[in-house]
Amino acid sequence: MLVRGDLMLAISKSGETAELESLMPVIGRLGIPVIALTAEPSSQLARRASLVLDVSVQVEACPHDLAPTASSTAALAMGDALAMAVSEMRGFGPEDFARLHPGGDLGRRLTLTVRDVMVTDDERVPRLELEDDLGAAMHQIAHRQGTVPVVDADGKVIGVITAGDLTRYADDHFDFLAHSVDRAMNRMPKTIGPGEMATVALTRMQEHGIMAMPVVDEVNRLLGMVHLHDLLRARLT
Repeated sequence: MLVRGDLMLAISKSGETAELESLMPVIGRLGIPVIALTAEPSSQLARRASLVLDVSVQVEACPHDLAPTASSTAALAMGDALAMAVSEMRGFGPEDFARLHPGGDLGRRLTLTVRDVMVTDDERVPRLELEDDLGAAMHQIAHRQGTVPVVDADGKVIGVITAGDLTRYADDHFDFLAHSVDRAMNRMPKTIGPGEMATVALTRMQEHGIMAMPVVDEVNRLLGMVHLHDLLRARLT
């Protein structure tokens, strides 16, 4: 259906089909501008179009140079270029895409936050304090998915300890189990806020080769944990 005020995008390799011959006069009477994607700039379609985009190719991929193959790909690429140009001119951003496509994988990547995938229950959010020993750390690491935040008296994250940290420390200290957590922990842990995008958490984990991160508030208090497997389960890749 075409009405006044529309814009028609016409795609035809030859620009001379019977359908166009009957359609173009009607479009002309309605005053509808036409953008033509054609391989024949001198065709009927091109002569009546407001704007002609040449999508001609030297030869089709078809071994007989008959079936539209290379030319249809050229038209597809030109259509994509037009769509992206309009998108940029209108200031169409990720938030607009997410609003219009909330259910698909792309929409999920644009709307899912750390808050949506983090865990907050005590059973899955381990924590240690500086005075705890590495025996306690080993128990937490073994039973609570490998990354344990270390917090101060106010619940602020001051470090993390992982199976790797513990193993490296144990290699140099035979009696390590009685040592305090602060001797083996990482004092510069990677953390993330609950309002950040889940894709940011995923990228950060992949970049630094870590399996989990503490989720903290604006003053670095521990709120929960976000785990790589939960992000992958959310189909963010």
